[in-house]
Amino acid sequence: MLTAPLSIDVRRGAVASLGDLLADRRIATEGRVAIAVGRGQGDQIADHVRPSLTDCEVFQVDGGTVEAAVSLGSKLRGGSYEAVVGIGGGRTIDATKYAATLAGIPMVSVATNLSHDGICSPVASLTHDKGKGSFGVVMPLAMVVDLDYVRAAPVRLVRAGIGDVVSNFSAVDDWILAADECGEPVDRMALTVARTAAEALLHQPGSVESDRFLTVLAEGLVLSGMAMAFAGSSRPSSGGDHEILHAIDQMFPGTANHGELAGIGAAFCYQLRAVHLGTGADRLEEIVSCLRRHGMPVLPSEVGLTVEQFADAVHYAPRTRPGRYTILEHLGLDRDAILKAVEEYVQAHGD
Repeated sequence: MLTAPLSIDVRRGAVASLGDLLADRRIATEGRVAIAVGRGQGDQIADHVRPSLTDCEVFQVDGGTVEAAVSLGSKLRGGSYEAVVGIGGGRTIDATKYAATLAGIPMVSVATNLSHDGICSPVASLTHDKGKGSFGVVMPLAMVVDLDYVRAAPVRLVRAGIGDVVSNFSAVDDWILAADECGEPVDRMALTVARTAAEALLHQPGSVESDRFLTVLAEGLVLSGMAMAFAGSSRPSSGGDHEILHAIDQMFPGTANHGELAGIGAAFCYQLRAVHLGTGADRLEEIVSCLRRHGMPVLPSEVGLTVEQFADAVHYAPRTRPGRYTILEHLGLDRDAILKAVEEYVQAHGD
């Protein structure tokens, strides 16, 4: 499994260098490259880079589904392409990663927003006829984040990645808990990289209006992806926090985006730690403060859920990742105890 990208370019005007990147013979020796685009900015970027490529073809990706990814993979195999460039948001990039894995060719990620760490991870989150699943894929060989295009995305998507990066804290603590309680092996490099990404973002001044902040956010998402590649699983970036978000996605689809739910999930997991284990209270306040500072949701009502619905999702959450041990499995709270915990969380952090 690839454990680090060949190239990472985060800056204004980065897309202009895509032609030079693809001329690197470590990616494509003959220059036969496919471009996969989603709706919106993907087509615009493809038109921007097409003149710099000698032999390329553009394919439209119809959403982040297994069906769309398999269809693209078939086209890539049939065209004998040496590499594929996925241009767009998380759904397009996840579908392209899966398709590249099926075709056995390298993939370059060009992110148009910073909503979650899928832009540079060895995991693709795709929908299918039974819901949404996570699939192991080959990590992008290179990635490009053009801050000009990121700024053109809806601000809600830009700041959503903040929640995904800070949720690393919860995932890392869950991993350590699983090691202490169940003897689960821990990859210290993966753990350190995931936690470092979260620490850098948590204490970064400024907002998504700042290029400096967006660069740190992009780097944090990349580091989260690399941590997962080091670990060989999503463990360093996905704990009880992500179990909660997956439960919400299944039970109340369309409620909020991935990063927003990851942030709330992480905060609530620290609420449980503070109340039941007597640890993590300071981290809880740091995460809530960070989310509030950047206009991210903190309470269930801020993503359209009632206290009862959120409690139902938390109760269901462990079923989304059988075999993963987190604070949720450790406490094993029944639905009434969870509802009480949610009510206490809302009371503590409501306006």
